[in-house]
Amino acid sequence: MPHHLLSIQSHVAYGHVGNSAAVFPLQRQGFEVSAIHTVQFSNHTGYGEFKGEVFTPAHLREVLDGIEDRGALKQMSALLTGYLGDQYTGEVTLDALQRIRRHRPDALYCCDPVMGDVGRGFFVKPGLPEWIRDYAIPHADLITPNQFELSFLADQRIETFKDALQATAQVRERGPKYVLVTSLEVDEVPSDQIGLLLDSAQGSWLVATPKLDFPVPLNGAGDVTSALFLAQLLKGADPEQALQFVAASVYALFELTYQAGERELQLIAAQDLMLNPRQLFKLKRLR
Repeated sequence: MPHHLLSIQSHVAYGHVGNSAAVFPLQRQGFEVSAIHTVQFSNHTGYGEFKGEVFTPAHLREVLDGIEDRGALKQMSALLTGYLGDQYTGEVTLDALQRIRRHRPDALYCCDPVMGDVGRGFFVKPGLPEWIRDYAIPHADLITPNQFELSFLADQRIETFKDALQATAQVRERGPKYVLVTSLEVDEVPSDQIGLLLDSAQGSWLVATPKLDFPVPLNGAGDVTSALFLAQLLKGADPEQALQFVAASVYALFELTYQAGERELQLIAAQDLMLNPRQLFKLKRLR
């Protein structure tokens, strides 16, 4: 029997971010996914122009009610959340988690605290970053911040491995078992590489992959990374094995996208490579 997951994130009709980036990789890994969209846009906002609408918390709760009426929440092994928009949408996600754990107390919650990035700053409504920090993070088993988001959650600058591990340890004290930092650029990581850092009670590991020079930065990579790491944990992989697989899988996706000269992640073309990446990258144990 496949694992069943609930994914609550944004959705775009064209391209791959949010649920449009997470659902297919999860399905390709063998998971049944029920997706609730926090927004439905024509394309991601990085293009500058987009059409569509943000769904109200009442709409999301109505969809959640309908899923529950079908008995689907009893089967959920995990909840995955990404872009929420505002804290009221966030409250619906915690309601969903509570309903799932009523049936499955051991269900995992993977929270991708989407709120901002280096260079862009915050791109969500005021109040949401604080809500995620104070209300979502304590309920999560796994969080997947980028470096900017981790810096906010821990309220400290991150320039070295020591800084990063201090920040992840501080965040883990609030509840999450795993903190996966999805884009680490610190003094010890060569400038032509990008780091993926996993911190847990069992230890801390870094894997670095080549940085590809995309003309326009890709969107959706963090959404894919969160989905794949959650999938590996649900399959029973050790944390460090999951980290190594995810780094290889995402790099294979990046490399094919780069070779194709495309701005959108080439999820369909790279699907087999992502399942069986050709190149694994060496793990470095930090703690």
